[in-house]
Amino acid sequence: MISFRNISLAVIALLLTASGCTVSQNVARPSNMLPQGYRNGLATNADTSRIANRPYKDFFREPMIKELIDTALVKNYDMQIALKNIESASLILRQSKWGNVPEVNLRITANSNRPSDNSLNGLTIGQFSNAKHIEDYTASLGLSWEADIWKKIANQRNLAGASYLQSTEARKAVKTRLASNIAQGFYRLVMLDTQIEIAQKNLALNDSTLNIIKLQFNAGQVTSLAVQQAEAQQLLAAGIVTQLQQNIILEENALSVLSGSFPQQILRKGKLNDMILPSEINTGVPAEMLSLRPDVRIAELELVKANARTGIAKASMYPSLVITATSGLNTFTASNWFTIPASLFGVVGAGIAQPLLQRKQLRTQYQVAMIDRDRTVLAFRSTVLNAVAEVSDELVKIEKLKERYAFAEQRVKVVQSGLKNANLLFSSGMANYLEVITAQSNALQSELDLAEVKNAQLNAGVALYRALGGGWN
Repeated sequence: MISFRNISLAVIALLLTASGCTVSQNVARPSNMLPQGYRNGLATNADTSRIANRPYKDFFREPMIKELIDTALVKNYDMQIALKNIESASLILRQSKWGNVPEVNLRITANSNRPSDNSLNGLTIGQFSNAKHIEDYTASLGLSWEADIWKKIANQRNLAGASYLQSTEARKAVKTRLASNIAQGFYRLVMLDTQIEIAQKNLALNDSTLNIIKLQFNAGQVTSLAVQQAEAQQLLAAGIVTQLQQNIILEENALSVLSGSFPQQILRKGKLNDMILPSEINTGVPAEMLSLRPDVRIAELELVKANARTGIAKASMYPSLVITATSGLNTFTASNWFTIPASLFGVVGAGIAQPLLQRKQLRTQYQVAMIDRDRTVLAFRSTVLNAVAEVSDELVKIEKLKERYAFAEQRVKVVQSGLKNANLLFSSGMANYLEVITAQSNALQSELDLAEVKNAQLNAGVALYRALGGGWN
């Protein structure tokens, strides 16, 4: 008699021989795809002081920004959803670790079979018992275990692990986005405060000029056109104030929503010129960004998942070895059901299942998985390319905005001096009303522009911090 041990050894030997052929080759992360530095060639030192390693509490200086970010990390709904996604992925990961553990099932059945008197069972049942029906009582414990010869279970575990890591990276991405959006929104709010102060000051100056021109009109020194021009300039400044007031409320509402609160007033202190970011810009080399930017890490983990899916699809085309064992109590009479050892039984078996004809579904699934893996590689390359471009863009902005701010600051000094001279000349009758109105308009616009350039500088610094993957440490 051939023993079960011999059958099992033969089956395992057959499968191990077949396993000599490769089921699936993993595609590694593309290498040599990053430049040595960013386009402008600046700020690529690789020491540990690079700004991406700084926690947001060290990077941002303003206490209100830190307070808003702290609140958002607790109350923001995107952050809460990200945490729930981590919990869900964690449960799936834990479950995947049980893939190599045998399945155990408890089964209790009680059957009563009354065959037809004209059937074979009905005619012969009387020869073995006086009853016209058969009773069968079984209590069994079954065990089933699939040998992970083709690494299908291991790939399922890798798939779950990569999904879990992606959920943690997604949380980092939400945190980074929240920190940068709140900081940029706060800086815009302070910029609007500065601009409305400029517009109100200019409006008061327009009122004074309009009063003087009206006095001159009453004295017959100027025409009604001068009054109309001065009134138009005054209305322009008043309209700017109203528009800025609206923008302030909208910005406060947006910041409130980001911090998980209903729209409300945002407390703030300090002037726009007092807002600063770290002056040293050390970005590190592009290769280091791969481990810091959450979106790049997510794309890289997607490649791990694509490898795992390809392995699972290929393993489905190969034979599977399942070992089963069942033991319990069985009897034809309920009174003898738990009579031990007479009612004991045991069955041990092993089976091989090899898919043959499934209308090419398994091979198609494998081919589709291979294409998806190639697509994932391309998506990863695209993510890295865009990440490097974002950093390069922000570095250029920081460099050029510094130059723009110097020009804008010089322009403000020039137009303010011109406005002062225009008012003096107008008071002494040596300049007409058009020169004064033009000087006031230039002063208003140049100061508003200077505030926007300063805000753009702050936003570029925050955007560089986010582009490098900072903010989540």
